[in-house]
Amino acid sequence: MSMLNEAEARTILDKVVKMSSADECTATLEGSVEGNVRFALNNISTSGIVSDTVLTVRSAYGKRSGTATINEFDDASLERVVRRSEELARLAPENPESMPALEKQAYRPSPTFSPSVAAITPEYRARVAADSIGPCRAEKLVAAGFLADGQRFVAFANSRGNAGYQQSASLDYTCTVRTEDGRGSGWVSRNVGDAGQFEAASEIRTAIQKARGSADAKALEPGKYTVILEPAAASGLISFMLFSFDARRADEGRSFLSKKGGGNRLGEQVFDPRISIHADPWDPVVPVLPWDEEGRPREKMAIVDKGRVVYLDYSRYWAKLKGARDVGRPGNILMAGGDKSTADLVRGTKRGILVTRTWYIRMVDPQTVLLTGLTRDGTFYVEDGEIRHPVKNFRFNESPVIMLNNVEELGRPVRLEGFGPNSLLMIPPMKLRDFTFTSLSDAV
Repeated sequence: MSMLNEAEARTILDKVVKMSSADECTATLEGSVEGNVRFALNNISTSGIVSDTVLTVRSAYGKRSGTATINEFDDASLERVVRRSEELARLAPENPESMPALEKQAYRPSPTFSPSVAAITPEYRARVAADSIGPCRAEKLVAAGFLADGQRFVAFANSRGNAGYQQSASLDYTCTVRTEDGRGSGWVSRNVGDAGQFEAASEIRTAIQKARGSADAKALEPGKYTVILEPAAASGLISFMLFSFDARRADEGRSFLSKKGGGNRLGEQVFDPRISIHADPWDPVVPVLPWDEEGRPREKMAIVDKGRVVYLDYSRYWAKLKGARDVGRPGNILMAGGDKSTADLVRGTKRGILVTRTWYIRMVDPQTVLLTGLTRDGTFYVEDGEIRHPVKNFRFNESPVIMLNNVEELGRPVRLEGFGPNSLLMIPPMKLRDFTFTSLSDAV
């Protein structure tokens, strides 16, 4: 029962809404069939297929609401979950920021479903593992990775006449390759919406090259360096910054977008003029659901236009309180770039450091988005356009706000897994000046 078509889902949802005696009722069905294979030490360790369907019912009496879930769909079970949500709603305290369910909306479907991903078989997953392990074993390297693929649907209906249905599918792959002595580490990651765009036998060569090349790393003094951040290295920092685009945080003085004396910096020049970011739920490379978690229709819209902040994220409550336009939160982020690859950026660098990946990123100061974290899985010294030797990993203390004002060049954006459920990114490799490394790390 995991993948229901629109008619099947709507039959259940309509039945639930009719059973409700609350002021408002919203019923949501989510189902998925997700396959995976995990490998480590050059051997498959686990594999499986997980399927599930869950019904969530939210009932509201005025500003009191309660939510209950169930994965049984006979009439008695549906009746039980509706009554349970109503019971919880009556017991709940009033939420002064509660908003009524949305009336009927118009949702333009987005191309989130991929037949090629939905058709993936256990044999395909085994082949991905074999294509990852085989070359590593042959070169006396050690591979560990994970492939996850899945098809999903989400459907909802409420007592005010609003409803939606959408299917989606995606494939996510990551693999770490180590030298046998553990002194070298390489990494590769891919997220695609079309299985035909992924070939493990080709992707693994990147991780192998970096694992071999990162052994015998030399120590460099911490300090400010020109860096080339690969897209995966840049995305972690950019994602943290995007959470600060919340209008309420800015208005209440809790964000780098807060204005001294009150208000926010909407409309101000905050970044280098080469920085432009937009959202588009119908983008063919990174399509996402055409509604947000509050059921509001999403739109194609600019977020940063040539360095100027032109969008802030308003909840329905905050939009009403501030008299702002009420629009759906973005589900994807597309950052503009150029045509060059990471290798092209390296070739144009006199001296700098190439960073494969950033991880363990934590917030230091929300009002400046000062972040700390570590490099890993391949960090290299670049001189005269060539990678000269590996360097020991660094801890960095850097703000993406400052980082995006120190841009030297942007490369060609690539698709990456996003900053939350059902979200996707298009992030370019970045060449930046004065990136701050504060100490060394012995980890590879």
